[in-house]
Amino acid sequence: MKLQNIWNHFFTITQHKCLVMNHCFRVGLIKQGLLHDLSKYSPTEFWTGVRYYQGNRSPNAAEREVLGFSKAWLHHKGRNKHHFEYWIDFSTRLQDGLVGHKMPLRYVVEMMMDRIAASKVYKGKNYTDSCPWEYYSFTRPYIVIHPDTRALLEKMLLMLKEEGEEKTFAYIRKLLKQKDY
Repeated sequence: MKLQNIWNHFFTITQHKCLVMNHCFRVGLIKQGLLHDLSKYSPTEFWTGVRYYQGNRSPNAAEREVLGFSKAWLHHKGRNKHHFEYWIDFSTRLQDGLVGHKMPLRYVVEMMMDRIAASKVYKGKNYTDSCPWEYYSFTRPYIVIHPDTRALLEKMLLMLKEEGEEKTFAYIRKLLKQKDY
């Protein structure tokens, strides 16, 4: 394990956490901004991040390619409610199997901030407000997410792409005052 990877991974996750925190603060989610992604500093997630660090994408993707699954991701998504995967469970109608359940508004907003920050970290100087939409579009066909949650996420991502961060964050602040979507 390279010493440089320890520093680089720590820097990457901390940079990401600080960006999400700043974005959450800007829309009024103070507690979520402070607590965002603390599990990334746990041994299960941190050392996987160091081992598979590449700098331009999630180390969990590399772990998944090697092992066929990612222990770090399973740990992470099970502890962080801003991931739509956290909300996948059996339907109350057994014939529907596993479904995405509607996420509370504050977690959908945190998910949005997470996507913006991840795009900024991994894209660096090549980041534009369309990057979070482009990444989402790549995964869109095969994710399991509640239709209402999908609709809101897509509305915010498209607003970001077409109208920019200031207008999107203003919309989110108003939405959070309504407490539901």
